[in-house]
Amino acid sequence: MERIVVMMTFLFIAGCANPFGGGSYNGPVQCAPYARQVSGINLRGAAASWWWQAKGRYRRSHQPVPGAVLVFRATRRVPDGHVSVVKRRVSERRILVDQANWVPGKIEHSVVVEDVSPTSDWTQVRVWWAPSDVLGRRIYATYGFILPNR
Repeated sequence: MERIVVMMTFLFIAGCANPFGGGSYNGPVQCAPYARQVSGINLRGAAASWWWQAKGRYRRSHQPVPGAVLVFRATRRVPDGHVSVVKRRVSERRILVDQANWVPGKIEHSVVVEDVSPTSDWTQVRVWWAPSDVLGRRIYATYGFILPNR
């Protein structure tokens, strides 16, 4: 029992954990392990820490490209941050991402993310909220994109 409690605590701290499970990803529904598997970017720990871990290991950018990981900053609402993987660019200010656990316990594909930053550098975004079927009203701060080594 103690081992299960320790494991669940680790999974929760590891970034974007959710105990409900679900989706098509083979493992606990968390944004960080899902993004690591889909993108091939081998970083671990809280999602927000990926930006700083990537320095010197992966290129970082403020422009989206397919396969890149968008790193959300840690906030009171998203304490461990969040990561999602760019599927494609739709326009200058819109991309589609695949992600885990934005909607608790779910894997989502082709989710709209919109750049609302004043300088078009993707440091502030709004994210589609599937339960309401609308682009979310909240603005989330991001660091930018980590580019896979390809």
